[in-house]
Amino acid sequence: MTANNRLHGMVKRINQLPEFARARALSLFFGKAVPFTGTVGIRIEALNENQCTIHLVNKRRVQNHIGGVHAVASLLLAESATGFLVGLNVPDDKVPVIKTVHADYTKRAKGDMRVVASVTPEQQQRMKTDDKGEASIQVTIHDAEEKEPITIEMIWAWTPKRR
Repeated sequence: MTANNRLHGMVKRINQLPEFARARALSLFFGKAVPFTGTVGIRIEALNENQCTIHLVNKRRVQNHIGGVHAVASLLLAESATGFLVGLNVPDDKVPVIKTVHADYTKRAKGDMRVVASVTPEQQQRMKTDDKGEASIQVTIHDAEEKEPITIEMIWAWTPKRR
């Protein structure tokens, strides 16, 4: 990772905490940095420059009319996991932005939701070196029954920050 990414440095320090404290520290940090994630109750289970795993408990405040995690909350999980990864990999002189979201709701989700997002070494290299670009970030969503009720494509872009 390039030395000029402050987010990566902060996550690296958090990941040096004892294992029992990491998820809570990561979740609190991102809950403050991105308040909506804290409001919803996203728990970041693991995060490094290669992969992000987050979890959302199926509580009333995130439920739809049939008792499942609301569709928009599911999208928030995918957007958060992929966005955290892009944020860890682009240098501080670039800004990451979500460009495209495509979601197909294929099954009824049951219970809590877990999202795993990952980036390839080639994507990481492009984020670090290309002034601007885009990448489709791999993301899967599983429900409490380990089914994949939603297939999602998240395309992120990055551009130089305006001075």
